Amino acid sequence: MSCLWISDVRMQALVVILCLFSLSLVAAQARYSIPEEQAEGSVVGNIARDLGLAVERLISGKARIITKGSQQYVNLNRDKGTLVIKERIDREELCGKTTPCSFSFEVILENPIQLYRVTVEVIDVNDNSPTFAKDEINLKIVENAAAATRFSLVSADDPDVGINDIQKYILKPLDHFKLEVQNQPGGGTFIEMVLHNPLDREKEETHTLVLVASDGGEPRRSGTVRIHVTVLDANDNAPVCSQAVYKAEVRENSPEGTVITTVSANDADKGVNGDVTFSIPHVGKEAKLLFEVNNKTGEIKVAGKLDFEKSKTYQLNVQASDHGGYTDTCKVIIQVIDENDNVPTVQLMSFSNSISEDSPPGTTIAVVNVDDEDSEGNGLVRCSINTDVPFKIESSLTGYYTIVSDNILDREGVTDYNITVTVTDQGSPPLSSRKDLNVKVSDINDNPPQFAESEYIMNVPENNSPGFSVFTVNAKDADWGQNAQISYFLEEKEINGVPVSTLVSINSESGVIHAVKSFDYEQIKWFEFNVTARDAGSPPLSSVATVKIMIQDQNDNPPQVLYPIQTGGSVVAEMVPRSADVGYLVTKVVAVDVDSGQNAWLSYKLQKATDRALFEVGLQNGEIRTIRQVTDKDAVKQRLTVIVEDNGQPSRSATVIVNVAVADSFPEVLSEFTDSPHDKEYNDMLTFYLVLALAVVSFLFITCLVVIISVKIYRWRQSRILYHSNLPVIPYYPPRYSDTLGTGTLQHVYNYEVCRTTDSRKSDCKFGSDASQNVLIMDPSSTGTMQRIQSDKNILAQPNSPVEQKPPNNDWRFTQGQRPGPSGPHMPYGTQIRWTTKNGTRATGGPEVAMGTGPWPQPPTEAEQLQALMAAANEVSEATATLGPGTMGLSTRYSPQFTLQHVPDYRQNVYIPGSTATLTSNPQQQQAMAQQATQQALPPPQASAQAEPPKAAQTPASKKKSTKKEKK
Repeated sequence: MSCLWISDVRMQALVVILCLFSLSLVAAQARYSIPEEQAEGSVVGNIARDLGLAVERLISGKARIITKGSQQYVNLNRDKGTLVIKERIDREELCGKTTPCSFSFEVILENPIQLYRVTVEVIDVNDNSPTFAKDEINLKIVENAAAATRFSLVSADDPDVGINDIQKYILKPLDHFKLEVQNQPGGGTFIEMVLHNPLDREKEETHTLVLVASDGGEPRRSGTVRIHVTVLDANDNAPVCSQAVYKAEVRENSPEGTVITTVSANDADKGVNGDVTFSIPHVGKEAKLLFEVNNKTGEIKVAGKLDFEKSKTYQLNVQASDHGGYTDTCKVIIQVIDENDNVPTVQLMSFSNSISEDSPPGTTIAVVNVDDEDSEGNGLVRCSINTDVPFKIESSLTGYYTIVSDNILDREGVTDYNITVTVTDQGSPPLSSRKDLNVKVSDINDNPPQFAESEYIMNVPENNSPGFSVFTVNAKDADWGQNAQISYFLEEKEINGVPVSTLVSINSESGVIHAVKSFDYEQIKWFEFNVTARDAGSPPLSSVATVKIMIQDQNDNPPQVLYPIQTGGSVVAEMVPRSADVGYLVTKVVAVDVDSGQNAWLSYKLQKATDRALFEVGLQNGEIRTIRQVTDKDAVKQRLTVIVEDNGQPSRSATVIVNVAVADSFPEVLSEFTDSPHDKEYNDMLTFYLVLALAVVSFLFITCLVVIISVKIYRWRQSRILYHSNLPVIPYYPPRYSDTLGTGTLQHVYNYEVCRTTDSRKSDCKFGSDASQNVLIMDPSSTGTMQRIQSDKNILAQPNSPVEQKPPNNDWRFTQGQRPGPSGPHMPYGTQIRWTTKNGTRATGGPEVAMGTGPWPQPPTEAEQLQALMAAANEVSEATATLGPGTMGLSTRYSPQFTLQHVPDYRQNVYIPGSTATLTSNPQQQQAMAQQATQQALPPPQASAQAEPPKAAQTPASKKKSTKKEKK
């Protein structure tokens, strides 16, 4: 196999010219030669290498073979870039006797589109043997046939061509005959058997010869036919054809029986030997099916369907024979005239059914191949498309046309185009065919949404319900698909200081605008905002429309009367003198309506009147005038009820009462209007509220009284328990302890200590009245107890009460750091209780003793101890009652495990928490006590020099307490 490239200069120039019109199409031609009868899969040639293409280009370009006919002999292996045999190729079947034998096809590639024409020549092999039409030939020859008489023989047929065709004929034996072979100009051979030795029927009546036809192929093939010669009696004259050569023309597609021409022959003999018959003994299979000859008349007629495209000329050898065996042969050349009987065909090689609307002019959408099997003018075609589309058709290669865009496309104008490709030949009449193509224009996002109006004005009644659908904005997008999907948005904006989203909302899909809240015309009469419509293209396009909402007033506000003013307590009356004439202006009712338009148009009517015949109200101005002369019979007190109505639908109204006094002086008016029913109603309401308040106060008083009695009983029961106890009283309060009767909380921590001995109840100290009823609740976890001091006057009145006090046990003495509670150095606040003797003086230490920092004072008597303890209890009760509810906090240094060995000295100071008062009997006692404290001071002189802490000023409560003590 070999690859032949076009080398002819003119052919190359033609290829170059065609390439200039190809628009991204590259054309080339390759030629291969292969022997016939190759096995399937045999390689024809490397098309990729021969065309200068890479294998990757064949794969990416989806290279494929396009054939004109329905049969394809060659396949393309894109992976290897080779052409291989698809099926067995029979040259004789493909081309017959035509040489050279070849077939062509096109290789097409896409992206970009490239076309290559490939021609494959099929080389003949000697695969067919020569054959004769008959196995035997019977000849009748008169015995007196002259030497050199010729007898034509049927030639053999070999489908092969060239050297593989019949090369020679051999006749055996050669006793009487010899063989002459003549090659005809139009192809084929003419065989004649020539008599060179006379025949003698009497010697040999029949002769048998063998004619051998052999070709020149390898291996050599041959075919034989037997010739039987019968020797007849003498027939002196042979038929003679009128013309040696006949030429005739016949149109293709002529019906059967059409006479093409008539041959004739003359025989000089008479009778039977002069009768001539015609036959076509030496003709091929195809011609024998297409033509027939009348053996009597010599007419040659059409016997089959003639096709100019298959064969343009036919040659027939018509033999004229007489009964004596003489023959003559003439040639009949039949020329088939082409008819325009083949419709041009259109084959779509490549087609893109969609094109983007932004494609530039010149974009290829289709490649078509046109063909017409007719010849000459009948085979010339003209290809065109309809002119109402923005496309044009251009010729690229012979028989190939490309359809390209010729203008800018706009999908919004035309969504698709129907292209009709029409192919017309130049025959008579011309034949044509057409192919319809539908090309869709794909969309790009080149059109923004468009509102029907740039500004929308919509009236909305006030008092609408939230969620009320105001109206719908609608935008259209000329694009398609996703590019036409529109979403709606509100532009951020403040209206009267609030975002527009608090007033209205919009559905992003439907564009329905809803009212977020109820509108009030009196607050806002109109507002406007912008709505943006945005499509879903890439990039998205948008447009803006302005929406103006006009709030329509509704009659939702009744008229408001400005004058006369309606007061609840007093009666305002207009005075009309009895001398007033007709039309006297009594007063004018002034009213307004906050609505607008006709909803604010007010009309005044007199609804009720003491005397309707005396007054009238102006319908529009509200003026109250007299309609007749005032007389003495008219009542002094005139009550007019004026109704003010607006013009809304439905209308709203307000009523005002106008009191008119028909009098000449004020005393007359006063006497009539003193007993006002309004005052009576007001007094009744006041009485009701007073009774209700009294009932509530009484209920609260009884409730408090019951609670107080219950608390007193509870405290009395607790005091009885403490009275029978023999343990010393050691009250301990946790930090910020709450009193049972208190509701507040003190801001600081206070400590309170009261200490006494077990037999201190027998002291001759005088007790005050039971002023302290407070029960201090101790910590339940504490082991200490507190005994309540009872004012037992019988015990104090006993004459045998002890008057001497024993000195304290040494176990009761603590160092200054060991003293708990208010005795220690950390006492934040305190009130001193000084021991008072019978002569009215108090024993106290110096400043150090008062502050809890000095040594122990002289031990007082038992009577002094009891007196001091009772005074302290009394002062605690009164001070607590004076200060109000509160909380007394005790030192946290006391623990639940506190025992009697930790009891502080009872002569130490006693402090009243929450009070700044000093608990003493009277000012004289304080002075005497101070002098005695100076004399009995034990600390060294430098200790006495320390400044005494300032005493708190007496409050009114403390002064009151001092007065009570003096009385006691």
